[in-house]
Amino acid sequence: MSTRTLDPDQLTEFGDAVLVSLGVPETDARLVSDSLVTADLWGHPSHGMLRLPWYVERLRSGAMRPRTAPHLVVDTGAVAVMDGRDGVGQVITDRACTEAVERAGSHGIGAVAVRNSNHFGTAAYWTRRMAEAGCVGILTTNGSPAMAPWGGTRKTVGANPWSIATPGGSHPPVVLDIANTGVARGKIYAAAERGEQIPETWALDEDGVATRDPHRAVHGLLAPMGGHKGYGISFLMDVLSGVLTGSGYATDVAGPYVPDQRSRCGHLVLALRIDALLPTDEFATRIEDLITTTKSVPLATGASEIFYPGEIEARAEAAGRTSGVQLPDKTVADLAALGASCGVSFDDRMQPEAG
Repeated sequence: MSTRTLDPDQLTEFGDAVLVSLGVPETDARLVSDSLVTADLWGHPSHGMLRLPWYVERLRSGAMRPRTAPHLVVDTGAVAVMDGRDGVGQVITDRACTEAVERAGSHGIGAVAVRNSNHFGTAAYWTRRMAEAGCVGILTTNGSPAMAPWGGTRKTVGANPWSIATPGGSHPPVVLDIANTGVARGKIYAAAERGEQIPETWALDEDGVATRDPHRAVHGLLAPMGGHKGYGISFLMDVLSGVLTGSGYATDVAGPYVPDQRSRCGHLVLALRIDALLPTDEFATRIEDLITTTKSVPLATGASEIFYPGEIEARAEAAGRTSGVQLPDKTVADLAALGASCGVSFDDRMQPEAG
């Protein structure tokens, strides 16, 4: 696979300019672009800039509105319900997380249910923000059908990812962000971008046969993680994100790669203020002890280090901010073509300064 190294700040500015050209306000555009570039820096290109062209097509079709104007339809102190009105998913989620943290500041806990939203990128981007604000952050979402219910042959269940993050004391936040399929569907799209095959355990084709072809996998079925357990977790995430919020669920949800259909996805945001349960310093001491205990376990053969959840991404981002972000040549070419269609120049010579 051939890749190109780009300056993350310049790449963010490019994405910002593309979205502004389509009527997205500057502040909102920067937020979206930063969330995508950050995912690339973390080493998760499945949720990175390869998704920008998808968002652009949805904006052009009107399926996603460029000006996001969420409305609170329920406001009862610690709990709120937000209607995203088909706005930009990242912007809706940012406001929902902000609301949840503010409500946790007053009540110890804040819960915001979101309906009629759009794809928001990687869930960890938002739960990390809540952790940095002194909360345990929990975020669930549903998505378009990706796998069949356990024992079935037709996909009605989304990957429905979820994330939990907490402060890490003197360490970067502790973060878990997973889909309930064996692999996030975005990783299959990323493999297609790189021209690579996928492991045969990731997906089935439309005939229910294991496939290594990412293009056939996209139109087939993803395998749940942990067999029936992954299916069960994903079903409940749809209950929390879709049924409970008043948003779409099961086959009513359209993915970000569908250019002309309302997404109707929903999210549930929970913020739990650390110092409502335990003094902040005491929590920091305890989480640091847990991290130390975990990382000091004897290594298995072939392992060089034990990482706590979120540590690899934090290190990768820190390094990438200096050395640059790597994108496959195809993604770079697609971005250049996208920029040209929006009247925004993409400088394919963007290179980071030597660190």
